[in-house]
Amino acid sequence: MAVSTITRSNGIVISKGNRTIFLDPTHAPPSGTAFVSHAHFDHARTSLTEVLASRETAFLAGKRGIKYGSFKESAPDLKLLDAGHILGSRGLLIDEEIFFTGDFVGRSRAFLKKAIATKCETLIMDTTFGRSECIFPSVESVVERVNRVIADLFSRGIPVILMGYALGKAQIISHYFSHWDPIYATKSVLEMNEAHSVLGVRVGEGFREFDEVMKQGLLDRRPWVLIAPMSNGNGSFIRSLKEKYGVVTIAFSGWAIEPKYASSRSVDFAFPLSDHCDFNELVTFVKECSPKKIYTTNGFAVEFARHLRRIGFDAYPLGRNQKELSDYFD
Repeated sequence: MAVSTITRSNGIVISKGNRTIFLDPTHAPPSGTAFVSHAHFDHARTSLTEVLASRETAFLAGKRGIKYGSFKESAPDLKLLDAGHILGSRGLLIDEEIFFTGDFVGRSRAFLKKAIATKCETLIMDTTFGRSECIFPSVESVVERVNRVIADLFSRGIPVILMGYALGKAQIISHYFSHWDPIYATKSVLEMNEAHSVLGVRVGEGFREFDEVMKQGLLDRRPWVLIAPMSNGNGSFIRSLKEKYGVVTIAFSGWAIEPKYASSRSVDFAFPLSDHCDFNELVTFVKECSPKKIYTTNGFAVEFARHLRRIGFDAYPLGRNQKELSDYFD
């Protein structure tokens, strides 16, 4: 059955025969199937009466205030495939022909496995880091470097704040660095850590809630590690901890491959620990899927589509009109 349209409107909308599928919709569609790839707010953007999503995504979205009347993890000719981005993240394979990746990762990290590639006719893929300069070091080397930094700071009695998004990155950080003692976490991070535990994934032990520890006056017993959501180092929360306790801040983001990232965030250290594919992983994934047509979305969508065309794939940034495409590829 031929694809009639793939468009950007209410999320990404696929019309195929008499079926309409809304991928990460921005608002509840009047009919058709709504698929939510994972529980980050830029993808789980609206409450829905019924949703196609993993059990973990439905649970985590609910913890963040996005309510689903019901959810299902499969439907006729629709298959969910692990995307490796955060717990519960999934890609969607439609009729064994069209594959939408959502946000995805090409390497295993902590308790998450890398994304599953599958043969398809049409691939709709996230290209957040789709530029050739975007190459990440191994996870193991990043963890080793961070542990060395923390060890040096601890030897001098200096407390450390490790920063990453409250859902996803913070649990990866918790997994890799919970062996430091004492270790604290903000309420928002603890809530997501505990949600993971309910879902059968333990991300570390020994955490205490930061606000309670602060009320008890225990922060003066330095050093310590705090896991907190990503924030700017010039914000009032971080500034107050720097002034009172001399904390050192460490941020985790794929964008830390940029030399000026740490200074732009006003943090002391930044390490490239990402929840997305780097450039090489994107290329490998395309080759494993071996599609006839590719639509790139987000980030460096134009640049990555251009690269794919150079190496023999029929690729376009999704949503560009024909005049724009001639400008890019002629």
